Amino acid sequence: MSGTMKKRSAKAGLPPGSLVYVGEERTQRTRVSVIDFDEQHVDEREIERIEDCVAFKESASVSWIDVDETREPGTVAMFGKVLAFHPLMQEDILATDQRAKLEDHGEYVYVVLKMLSWDEKADCMENEQLSLVLGRNYVITFQERAGDFFDPLRRRIREGLGPARRQRADYLAYSILDLVVDHYFLVLEKLGERIERVEDRVMTHPRQELLREIHDLKREMLFVRKSVWPVKEVIASLRHLDSRLISRATSPYLRDLQDHIEQVLEGVETYQNLLSDMLAAYLSTLSNRTNTVMRVLAVFSAVFMPLTFVTGIFGMNFKHMPVLELEWGFPVTLAAMVAIGGLMVAFFLRRRWL
Repeated sequence: MSGTMKKRSAKAGLPPGSLVYVGEERTQRTRVSVIDFDEQHVDEREIERIEDCVAFKESASVSWIDVDETREPGTVAMFGKVLAFHPLMQEDILATDQRAKLEDHGEYVYVVLKMLSWDEKADCMENEQLSLVLGRNYVITFQERAGDFFDPLRRRIREGLGPARRQRADYLAYSILDLVVDHYFLVLEKLGERIERVEDRVMTHPRQELLREIHDLKREMLFVRKSVWPVKEVIASLRHLDSRLISRATSPYLRDLQDHIEQVLEGVETYQNLLSDMLAAYLSTLSNRTNTVMRVLAVFSAVFMPLTFVTGIFGMNFKHMPVLELEWGFPVTLAAMVAIGGLMVAFFLRRRWL
């Protein structure tokens, strides 16, 4: 999981609005693709010149401009120049460690949040920042990496499935956010499966390596909570935003999206409590095993204590000691020691200390 804090040392001392990429360095080039659609037509293309986006901004149809591999300050600056984006918003697009938030700039609304996905090959969680700009008839998405989970939405637009082709840009923005939230559920489900496997091992075969697995799961669940919790505020702000960019017809969808976020957060809280209980159970199991070992050792010590006392007495170097010169002295002493040990063991068994 790439959820660690990203370094901002390159931005230290620079004035606000300075465009510096903060994130994982990659070699792929930035790719800008557009899906322009209305109820009658769909047009897909790649854009080589950022200036061409102005035509989509002014068109009557809805345009989805998707920017992959967003790490070049020059590309973001050109978008800012062509579409008149605020410098601080451009800075936030490149600073990929942003907390989820919403900003209303009048002519457009800026939303930033974390996209969580599950890498099936590596069996781990992946995350990247998604910056979304909603205008009157366009949506622009800035993604850290190429490849995403928005293909089902693209297919619905191409094939005219669902209401996307009949709605405005705010419904397109909702549809993108809805897919992001759906993958929160997917990630939560995968983490839940891992938690269940670890829980079974804690109950049956507790081992030292389980402690690290539990702590890794707690850290991942904390990252999920940190990523999802502010999204709840973002969706609530979007619902109640007093802007002509959000139509009344989209409000019920945003309300449903807010309910889904609540469900995700409830699931995160449940798994966090389960992990805490699991850690306590693991430590308790280790403590019980240690107590069992110490109890057995204490019983053995108690059994051998009187035997050691007897051998200590007969090990003294006195010339005249009873029984030492008798032929039956050793067997009688040995039998007495066995009897004492047997009585001690029987006593412990009777008291259920063994």
